[in-house]
Amino acid sequence: MSHNYSNEFNNNEVKLIPYEVLSIAAEFAFTEIPAGVKLVNAPTAWDKCEKGKDIVVAVLDTGCQTDHADLKDRIIGGRNFTTDYNSDPNNFSDNVGHGTHVAGTIAASENNIGVLGVAPLAKLLIVKVLAGNGSGAYEWIINGINYAVNWRGPSGEKARVISMSLGGPQDVPELHQAVKNAVNNGILVVCAAGNGGDCSPQTDELDYPGAYQEVVEVGAVDLNKKIACFSNSNKNVDLVAPGDGILSTYIGGGYATLRGTSMATPHVSGGSALIIKQCEKEFERTLSENEIYAQLMKRTNALGNPKCLEGNGLLDLAKD
Repeated sequence: MSHNYSNEFNNNEVKLIPYEVLSIAAEFAFTEIPAGVKLVNAPTAWDKCEKGKDIVVAVLDTGCQTDHADLKDRIIGGRNFTTDYNSDPNNFSDNVGHGTHVAGTIAASENNIGVLGVAPLAKLLIVKVLAGNGSGAYEWIINGINYAVNWRGPSGEKARVISMSLGGPQDVPELHQAVKNAVNNGILVVCAAGNGGDCSPQTDELDYPGAYQEVVEVGAVDLNKKIACFSNSNKNVDLVAPGDGILSTYIGGGYATLRGTSMATPHVSGGSALIIKQCEKEFERTLSENEIYAQLMKRTNALGNPKCLEGNGLLDLAKD
């Protein structure tokens, strides 16, 4: 069962980074820590990072299954910017599966049965900017970013991280401006590099917003720490995370194993929530976006590939 969304874009659309569904499972008999979550050493960091408690991550994607047992306690709010559900802004349900999978890697919570995300006590702000066909207007993405920047929670919470596993080949100035605005407001913007790679450092592949210098651009490795050949290479790749054989939550209340830089990105988004929680406790103040980025880059291990493929290396949350 494979969803390989077309890599052809027109000027009016951003699409899901093409991804592949490897398998779907109905349920687990116990709580499972997925291999990708283990590979970035999230469990080692949970105590010192309080599992990312109450750090808000905005997930700009296809929505989320809001009543999924592993996610329902994590969702703090959301909005639909697409024409799905008769453009009802309050219905941000996932009609694809992708957004639910991404959300689970970030923050699926302990539930006796199911899976755990990288930051199981973080909060999710679900921003539906992609429709059921896997694509969205640039206007939806831009509005979604601006919404995440301006959103305030019931106790005055702010989004600290924006996670985007989407992209297109066009460098749209308004999209770039929205990203810069988010960063200027102290939000770390984490984006998938894209899946147009060829395993060659000689050729650049650019998807936006991932290729913007202001974002954290995430490439993918497999569970053996080898660069995934589909992962885009370019000079703005910041780091890599697991993106092949990634188990997480899925629509229908179940679970699925997916492949793509889309799956690598939420490991970094969830990891950033852990880092923010730990560092702000230690520094006893709010960190700037630059400081969060520096702390994230400290928590990487070089894998020996060219920088255009792996950036600073593989995320390692066990490092301080």
